[in-house]
Amino acid sequence: MDFILSLLIKTAGQVWHTLLANWPYLLASTIIAVLLSTYVKADRVSAFLRRYSQAGIFGATAVAVGTPLCSCGTTAVLIGMMASTIPWGPVVAFMVSSPLTSPQELIYSAGLFGWPFALAFFLASILLGLGGGVLATLIENRGYLAGQARFVAVQCSSCEPVQPVRVEPPALLKETAVTGGRLLLMFLGFASVGYFLNGLIPAGWVAAIFGAGNVYSVPVAATLGLPLYINTESSLPLIRALLDSGMSAGAALAFMISGAGTSLGAISGALTIARWRVVGLVMVVLWVGAMASGYAYDLLVVAGGF
Repeated sequence: MDFILSLLIKTAGQVWHTLLANWPYLLASTIIAVLLSTYVKADRVSAFLRRYSQAGIFGATAVAVGTPLCSCGTTAVLIGMMASTIPWGPVVAFMVSSPLTSPQELIYSAGLFGWPFALAFFLASILLGLGGGVLATLIENRGYLAGQARFVAVQCSSCEPVQPVRVEPPALLKETAVTGGRLLLMFLGFASVGYFLNGLIPAGWVAAIFGAGNVYSVPVAATLGLPLYINTESSLPLIRALLDSGMSAGAALAFMISGAGTSLGAISGALTIARWRVVGLVMVVLWVGAMASGYAYDLLVVAGGF
């Protein structure tokens, strides 16, 4: 009983220290998320991609990492792209990159892990989108993706209305408070879980499985990310706690990439517009790309690049 009580007190102190170090990033992330979600709508993104379809894979990847769309918003954009007979390359590029990152998630991860890690994650999201798009184009040219499209009407109660509306400052302040409160609760809750588990699990175990220098740490993290990732707001504080217990930065990066792109929301949304050959291609790109990114980042850390 004394051990649990002391562990709870220690966990509270660690969470409080982490919050004090990261609250400016949480606030900035909240403000960016509210502004982008208010003024960047799924229908506008879809219309932009259709209008500039000649930009192809590069345009789709750029829009994917620059917009804060939810899973069903991403699905709506993909349906709009496919309705205008855009080839699979840009579609797969968007499917790979969109769930991974966004401007507010760049700020959020910078607060928890530092700018080198956050920028590496952002760059990896772009490179994987481009790589997935090129691979999809090559496979499509061989006829292997024929008949893989399917369309299901998207019903999303959490997405914003698609009609442009004028948003008054009080509404923005209210939305900022609601979004910030939700992010704060998830941050505190999952950071608490992470640090509490760290107190129960010997740090040597985490280092033995996920530590730097273990050739299998990155593949294990990338594979565990497939079924265990929840969402960015909840998973990042958990990963921060694991890093404090000895997890390598490369393993953390691999978990984030494979998990974010293959979360339940991302995969269920993908299956509404594409069949398993396309969805499987996206998952393979994310899994292999997560491992490659994790190994590359660990090598940079060892070489002193970050």
